[in-house]
Amino acid sequence: MITVTVCVGSSCHVKGAREMIARFNEFLTKEGLQGKVELKGSFCMERCGEGINWEINGEIESSPCVDDGVKILRKKISEALGKNLTRRPSKKSRRRKT
Repeated sequence: MITVTVCVGSSCHVKGAREMIARFNEFLTKEGLQGKVELKGSFCMERCGEGINWEINGEIESSPCVDDGVKILRKKISEALGKNLTRRPSKKSRRRKT
């Protein structure tokens, strides 16, 4: 099992840790990875000046924003599972004019 831990200390919280957790969870749900990836929160990772801090299988990452964190997570999970997890186009229904 892959473990992803997001810092929820005060500095990371202010920078967007709550949104990052929500976006990570959304990604894992869309990809059907709930049984392969455990998502957790943790208090201070002692890297407060570096961005929103999180780790994947013990490797600490610092993301300047939530979007970058999601991109890095997608890449790391793809590498760990040996499969390509690419963005899927949204399914919009197209109406024909009559």
